[in-house]
Order: sequence, then structure tokens, then C-alpha cells
Amino acid sequence: MTDVTALLDRWRQGDRGALDDLMPLVYRELRGLAASHLRHERPDHTLQPTALVHEAYLRLTTVRGAGFDNRLHFFGAAATAMRRILVEHARRRLAQKRGLGVIPVDLDGIGDIAIDPRVDLVALDDALQRLATVSPVKERVVELRYFGGLSIDQTAQVLGVAPATVKRHWAFARAWLYRELAVE
Repeated sequence: MTDVTALLDRWRQGDRGALDDLMPLVYRELRGLAASHLRHERPDHTLQPTALVHEAYLRLTTVRGAGFDNRLHFFGAAATAMRRILVEHARRRLAQKRGLGVIPVDLDGIGDIAIDPRVDLVALDDALQRLATVSPVKERVVELRYFGGLSIDQTAQVLGVAPATVKRHWAFARAWLYRELAVE
């Protein structure tokens, strides 16, 4: 864990070689995160965990001025990158199909963290963008918990707040998203 933080610090200070040392340390965990996202996707999904990891890693490491304070901050950013990649992929697919077979989001099971294959990621992303205008921190909590798979305590650590605050934000965000995505 401290190796990852030390490598992130070296990278932040301009050592590009630190990225080469970082990948073997974080790859297995990133691939597990990607696999958990894709495990709940449709069986014929064209995006594979390895491709998702590589795309997310590429996005994380090519951002100018990006600096990660620690391991959790890095994995939180990875969760954000994976979310964006999955949403972009879903948007491209929907652009081709124009909504055929899309099932509305049911957030009753959102507390289970895993991405439900029936979730319309585009609608969820649109709702999260609206939530960000109301409360950016609540949107970040959903992103870290739902897409990143972080626990309440890990989310609190990434955000620098108390676990009780994360629980309140999580409860609010779930209720808010349920209202936004409810099918009439």
C-alpha cells in the first residue's frame, strides 16, 4: 500500500518511470474492479475487463497535472474513469440502437453496489450529472460507492469526511436518484 503511495508521489514529482513501476502493483486490483463492473453487463458485451483497465489507466496517466495523494485517491479516480468509459460505450451502443431493449433503472438494490445489467447507464449518468449541480459531493459518493465499489469508510477517507457524513450523503443520493429515474 505504501509502495503505491510512494510511486504516486514520485510520479506527481515528474518521475515518468514511476508509472512503469506502478502498473504491476495496481493492475490486479484495477482488473478486479473492471471485472466486477462487467460481470453484471450483458453476456455479449464487447468491452472486456482488460480493455477497460487499459483505457482507464491510459486516461489516468495521460492527464497533465494529475496527482494522486494516495492509493484510495488513485482508485477513486480509476472508478471515475471506468464509469465514463462504460457510459461512453453505452451511449455509442444506444446511438446505434436508439433505445431498443433499454430497461429503466431500478435503484432498490443500489445498496448492493454491483452494477445491475438492467441499469441504463446513460440515464444514470445523466441523473448523476444533474445531482452534481445540486451537490457535487453527493454525486462523488455515488460514483465512489456504486462505480468504485468502495465501502463507507473508504469513501470517507477519499473525501476526507466522517463515515457518518458519507452515510447521510449516500442515503440522500439514493433517494434523489430514485426520484429522478422513477418510471411513471
